[in-house]
Amino acid sequence: MIKRYTPDFPEMMRLCETNFAQLRRLMPRTDEPGETVTYQVSSATYRLTILESTRYTTLVEIKQTAPAVSYWSLPSLTVRLYHDAMVAEVCASQQIFRFKARYDYPNKKLHQRDEKHQINQFLADWLRYCLAHGAMAIPVC
Repeated sequence: MIKRYTPDFPEMMRLCETNFAQLRRLMPRTDEPGETVTYQVSSATYRLTILESTRYTTLVEIKQTAPAVSYWSLPSLTVRLYHDAMVAEVCASQQIFRFKARYDYPNKKLHQRDEKHQINQFLADWLRYCLAHGAMAIPVC
């Protein structure tokens, strides 16, 4: 019998708190919807766009724009920042628009049992990579 996956809530909160702190360092200067900043990291280009900004939350889209290998291979995340709790959580990635804390496995859409944790860990790894490799803002002309 397969042991059922149990989410580690304290670990998930630590991960989301770290993501919040690191993502704030890369955000545009204002939280105005439509505000965009583009970064060059090694040979890749990433764009962060504020989609929505309210008193307590900000919704950000993070997209790799170059090099363009194919549409499906370029990372794309939508992240909600909760200002009062100081956490950032991935809301959507690629073609997945909502994540459950736990999935039974196997399942029809082939999600991993800990899909929500994995996608937030991916964001943490990406942010760490950008900050470690000198994400340089590209001026908008």
